[in-house]
Amino acid sequence: MADLLSCRELGKAFGAQSLFSSVNLSISEGDRIGLIGPNGSGKSTLLKIISGMIEPDGGDIFRQRHVRSSFLAQEDAFAEDKSCLDNLCAAIDDQHLEPAERESRAQALLSRAEFTDPDCPAGLLSGGWRKRLAICRALIVRPDLLLMDEPTNHLDLEGILWLEKMLNASLPESPAAFLMISHDRRFLENTVRRVIELSAAYPNGTLQVNGNYSAFVEQRETFLEQQQEQEERLANKVRRENEWLSRGPKARGTKAKARKDAAYQLQDDLVEVKNRNRVGKVDIAFDATERKTKKLLTAVGISKSFDGRQLFSNLDLTLSPGTRLGLLGRNGCGKSTLMQILAAADRNDGLKPDSGTVKVADKLRIVNFDQRRQQLDQKQTLRRALSPDGDSVLYQDRSIHVVSWAKRFLFRPDQLETPVARLSGGEQARILIAALMRQPADVLLLDEPTNDLDIPSLDVLEESLSEFPGALVLVTHDRFMLDRLCDQVLGFDGKGNASFFAEYAQWLRTLADDAGPVPSSKKTPPAAPDVKKATKKLSYKDQREYDLMEESILAAETRQEELEARMHEPELVADPAKLAEYWEEQAAAAQEVARLYARWEELERLKNGE
Repeated sequence: MADLLSCRELGKAFGAQSLFSSVNLSISEGDRIGLIGPNGSGKSTLLKIISGMIEPDGGDIFRQRHVRSSFLAQEDAFAEDKSCLDNLCAAIDDQHLEPAERESRAQALLSRAEFTDPDCPAGLLSGGWRKRLAICRALIVRPDLLLMDEPTNHLDLEGILWLEKMLNASLPESPAAFLMISHDRRFLENTVRRVIELSAAYPNGTLQVNGNYSAFVEQRETFLEQQQEQEERLANKVRRENEWLSRGPKARGTKAKARKDAAYQLQDDLVEVKNRNRVGKVDIAFDATERKTKKLLTAVGISKSFDGRQLFSNLDLTLSPGTRLGLLGRNGCGKSTLMQILAAADRNDGLKPDSGTVKVADKLRIVNFDQRRQQLDQKQTLRRALSPDGDSVLYQDRSIHVVSWAKRFLFRPDQLETPVARLSGGEQARILIAALMRQPADVLLLDEPTNDLDIPSLDVLEESLSEFPGALVLVTHDRFMLDRLCDQVLGFDGKGNASFFAEYAQWLRTLADDAGPVPSSKKTPPAAPDVKKATKKLSYKDQREYDLMEESILAAETRQEELEARMHEPELVADPAKLAEYWEEQAAAAQEVARLYARWEELERLKNGE
């Protein structure tokens, strides 16, 4: 299949800082590619180079003629006073369509995006609905290649599920191929068939793996282990050659000279591999008070409304050491409001419930991460934000110099005098996490802590939170993190009800079924886990596979059903060669479904200690 686009030896630098060099990739019809990498690795820059918005410093891009591409940026820009319908129609003004056809296309797409009022001005939309409109605008041009920079930003969970459905469906607007940047691991798992990581940890700056995100993680771990072994082998060789060189051999003969040259080349190779293996990783570890109190916080019958709209009512909630509670629901349904009430539970000021009581243990320490980042003074320097009381911070009873503290969060010493306002979203998120780590906590309240964090930072954050012995309340759209950390969830329906569920998937099924009333919020929540008795029956890798299994099976079954449906289409029945290909694909898809179910049963047995 011919490439829609291919890139050869692309490089880009800003000033003295090289983002990447020698990047090679190709995009063909049918490609569904996820682009990942640490913050600052140049992902957005690479996407803009591919789109033609900026030029590379080196390398070439070859585009097939007449390929239409569409770019979805992180930030949107609309004619604010014009309707959603008019904004979409304006996006295809240059396609020489009749006005009626333009409007018909726009109406159909808005309907698929679940807009109830196409005449609503864009300026009145919330962040999540603006993102949906931006996605529709990128799709309405019917691109051959769709480029997306963080498409799930600002979307709530229902919005993310809608986008997954749009990308996986076969629609008139569906692109022939897409390349997208995302840090949402579950979203990547469900939508892409190839993953490219842009990172200085790899030769030529990229690791490319065909398959979903789970396949990528497995191959990345293998690659990095092999690269570490390569460093050890090279180090041994260099040690032997250095001993030989230290004896002062004369390079008069051809063989001796060649060996000297090879020895110096080995040294260069070792330095290069060491640098790749030393790529920085943020160092996150939360400080707990180790309090043994059975009940840290108890809320009884609490209710809250705003502007006459009930957010939740008559809610009971208990937080104990080991509690892992996730809050789920649409944007604006009351999750952040409940977090603010819990954050103020040990103070006289702050947000209070309209009714009900919140009681806390004596001298309870609550540490709060605010998604709006109001704790950050944007005029302050990075130095003062990281170390407010001088040039050192106190962490776990140890004094650490601000330079060393900054390095733990991947900040360079030359950034310390930079105003916070000039730092990226990911960098500001790391400042807040650093502030949380300085405070010993009984209860951690994290409201969208994953916003702007790259995948390596998310992995480290998850590991640290899984080891935190206190209570954790988490608001996030990151389903991977929810499944990994939370043993109970509180789901808000947006109609004033909130109910407890055992897991995210159960809440999702309840939404999908939409049968009967939502269970009463007075239902007793699951008992807090006994921290002492908790044991890990699955390895981290097996647990990750288990967490993803239900959605993997759903995706595999959907693929099998799509293939079965295609085999009944008249044009395919009339083409024996193509029909044979689909029979093979359908058989392979059926085998994959059977394999996944067998693996699920195996993991269930392991999980239950059988």
